[in-house]
Amino acid sequence: MMAFAAPITSDTIGTRLATRADLTGFLTQLSDEIGADSYMLVAIIHGDERNDARIVASNWLYDAIELVGKPLLATLANGPLTTPPGSRPRALIAAYAETAAGLLNGEQARLLDVLGHAELYSLRLDVGRQRLFVLFSAATAGSIEPAALNQAQLKCCYALSQVPQLLTVTTLQDPLSDRERECLFWVSEGKTTEEVALILGVSANTVNSYITHAIQKFSASNRVMAIATAIRSGII
Repeated sequence: MMAFAAPITSDTIGTRLATRADLTGFLTQLSDEIGADSYMLVAIIHGDERNDARIVASNWLYDAIELVGKPLLATLANGPLTTPPGSRPRALIAAYAETAAGLLNGEQARLLDVLGHAELYSLRLDVGRQRLFVLFSAATAGSIEPAALNQAQLKCCYALSQVPQLLTVTTLQDPLSDRERECLFWVSEGKTTEEVALILGVSANTVNSYITHAIQKFSASNRVMAIATAIRSGII
C-alpha cells in the first residue's frame, strides 16, 4: 500500500509567520530538520541586463553574500539544478565544478566551498502568484538529507502562502526604475501609450519597453496585473 505524507497545516509547521522574526525562526528550524547549516530565501528581480537576487531572509554571513554576489545567487537559485515542487532534488557539490557545467566556473565553485557552502540545494517555491526560491546549504557535502527536502519544500510553500503581505513588503520593495514606475503610474491613470510618451518626452516604443520590464519584474501576465501589484505594494 502506498504511504501518503501527512497534509501540511499550521499544526505540522509548528508556527505562524506574522513577522520577519517568525520567518527567520521557521527557516532555521527547517534547516535543522534537513541537516542544512545555512538557508537563503530569495526572489529573482529581472533587470535590463542581468538578473539579481532580492534576499528575503538569510543566515549567510554578509561578507559571503558580498563575495558571491547577487547575480550569481540568482543563477544558483533559478538554475538547471533548481527543484520544482514534486521533483527529485539535485545537489550542487561545490568541490566538483564539472558537476555544475554551465552554472558556475571553477573559481566560483571553490569560493562557495571555502565560504561553507560545499553542498547546496535550490528549491522553487510557488506561493500564490509569486515565485520564490530557497537555498539550503551545508559546509560538508552529504550533510543534507535529500529525502527530507520535498517535505521542507511543501512546508515553505504552505507557510509563505499564509503571509502574502509579509512577502510583498520584502520582495516587491520598489524593484522598478524611475521610468518604469512613471509609465505604470500614467497608464494606471488611464493614459494611452502615446499620451505617456508625450508626457515623458520619449517614443511610444520606449514606453512599451519600460512597461514590459515592469511586467517581468512583477512576474505578471500583463500590464493590468502589473499595475494592480504595484498599487497593492504602494509603489505607485
